Amino acid sequence: MHEMSLAEGVLQLIEDAARQDQFKRVTAVWLEIGQLSSVDPEAMAFCFDAVTRGTVAEGARLEIITLPGQGWCAACARTVPMSELFAECPLCGDVPLRVTAGTEMRVKELEVS
Repeated sequence: MHEMSLAEGVLQLIEDAARQDQFKRVTAVWLEIGQLSSVDPEAMAFCFDAVTRGTVAEGARLEIITLPGQGWCAACARTVPMSELFAECPLCGDVPLRVTAGTEMRVKELEVS
């Protein structure tokens, strides 16, 4: 489950921010996860709860924002929606599409006290 190492990376970012900005507690975390990122939001939430025990983020609410996948179709010369990697163009059926969005994961915002 690679979500565990991703959750540990998110916690590291939070702890770094806590040291830099001198806050003592995180009450909420907004995490953007791309639809094509191969990250399972439920597994991520479970792992986040596990890795934050005993830390500045223990008990923090995790809000996951799913970002849609998009790709560029060279045949159509258009950006089109993608729901899976290696998808064909929904307009013309051409493959492969070049993924342009939806593979990212980032901490968007922290609510702290």
